[in-house]
Amino acid sequence: MILKHCLCVLTVLWLPATVHAKPGKAKVPLQIRAVLLDPAHPAGELFYPDKKGEAVKLNFRPQDLTPPLFTLPVDGSLVLYDKANIDPKDPKASLTASVKLPPDIKRAIIVVVPEPVGSTPAYRMVLIDDSAKGFPKGESRVLSLVAMETTFEAGEHKLTIPPGGITRVPPVKKIDEFNMAQTNFHYQQSGSWVAFSQRQLQFLDALRRVFIIHVTPGALQPTVTTIVDTMPALSPK
Repeated sequence: MILKHCLCVLTVLWLPATVHAKPGKAKVPLQIRAVLLDPAHPAGELFYPDKKGEAVKLNFRPQDLTPPLFTLPVDGSLVLYDKANIDPKDPKASLTASVKLPPDIKRAIIVVVPEPVGSTPAYRMVLIDDSAKGFPKGESRVLSLVAMETTFEAGEHKLTIPPGGITRVPPVKKIDEFNMAQTNFHYQQSGSWVAFSQRQLQFLDALRRVFIIHVTPGALQPTVTTIVDTMPALSPK
């Protein structure tokens, strides 16, 4: 019964994607850096509309962000396609992921996650503001893709992470002489908090981290994928 309960509560929280039918070129491209969380297809086969509106393959890096890329939003949304040759009369047929863009966003980190098998679209995207103001150096973000409440502890911070949410983590100041701090994640099982990740991590003012809480097939507890960002963001021209 306990095992059955674990499998139930570890179900990924899938949020609905927004689909838009007609392609339209935006005047200003959006800068994106993307990471794919798909153990079955880690390289992916996804395409984004570049500055000219042409579908270009998105070359993912394992557990890392892509270099800065520029894409044209479609009807106020960021879109991905499953092939390069898009039928201009029916682009929706090739649409594999779509997410509505917040107002005035110019730079975004994109976390691409597969939907359950048989879903349409096949993927969904989660946006994290990648601007210097929206995501300052030294801070972290925790993205939860699981359907349960979790906690994050690092240095002086102990935060509750809601299911399906993005949580801001201020700079960690309680560190040792090597700028290290114990970093723990917990989830609740049978009324008790259970650690599923415990590590010593280095926190520097020049670094930003994105912690992604998710599950892998067959796992009995969540997993944390950590993206370390040291690259200065570019500005759209």
